[in-house]
Amino acid sequence: MWGLVPLFWPLLKPASAGEILAHRMAWSLVVVAVALLFIRRWAWAGELLRQPRKLGLVTIAATVITLNWGIYIWAVNSGHVVEASLGYFINPLVTIAIGVLLLGERLRPVQWTAVGVGLAAVLVLAIGYGRPPWISLVLAFTFATYGLVKKKVNLGGLESLAAETAVQFLPAVAFLVWLGTRGDLVFGTEGAGHAALLAATGVVTAAPLVCFGAAAIRVPLSTLGLLQYLAPMFQFLLGILYFHEEMPAERWAGFALVWLALALLTFDAFRYARRNAVRAAAARATATTLPAPQQPSRTP
Repeated sequence: MWGLVPLFWPLLKPASAGEILAHRMAWSLVVVAVALLFIRRWAWAGELLRQPRKLGLVTIAATVITLNWGIYIWAVNSGHVVEASLGYFINPLVTIAIGVLLLGERLRPVQWTAVGVGLAAVLVLAIGYGRPPWISLVLAFTFATYGLVKKKVNLGGLESLAAETAVQFLPAVAFLVWLGTRGDLVFGTEGAGHAALLAATGVVTAAPLVCFGAAAIRVPLSTLGLLQYLAPMFQFLLGILYFHEEMPAERWAGFALVWLALALLTFDAFRYARRNAVRAAAARATATTLPAPQQPSRTP
């Protein structure tokens, strides 16, 4: 679903990226609230309100993902689908960099190589574009930061989205009202179908998240990690084949380096997971071969 989202945002024109973003923020809360009413899961809200630190983290997550959504919508509707897809390709590399810089994590040699190749890719693409690929970098850093904050908040998918969109809701509605007072609000002026599409931004936001959450508990983590590369790949192909964006040789070279970095990360992750599985199996085998401790004999 995420890979096909670039086909949806152009349907919302002539609404501006800002108005589309505000509708996405507001209608997402409506959709998630209905889902939570259906499954009757509200206990978490009271607990969250009693934890100011966690509530602050939710606010940070809402702010970061707002920037991410806004840049992405603007990029797609401005003819930068390929560059937007690059942001989600390099996101794993940015996540690794954040882990090293902020969390003090140590990288394995292959991971360091992948990060180096990724930096080289950004340099090549900067030369190709004639500027740094800032759309890609902003998308990658905001989404990586969002993931880091969500990890610390530790809420479920629906609950987290509900909390974040609750923070976004009032600013979004205020912005829509402001557009209306200026006469720049498109909602309702292009017919019922267009208004329904703007309202559907809530479903477009929530549905992939719900499906991802369902897949996360049914699909092996290694497979899930590989499947996450499908979304930017679909976006990349749409940018070239459907939106007919240009791809000169230097951009192909930059993307090739990014894909090489991702291949190195994937190879290292599989090798590390296999090594851990072998060690775990050996530990279990050793535990089963050790003699059971004898109970002390009781004297009459």
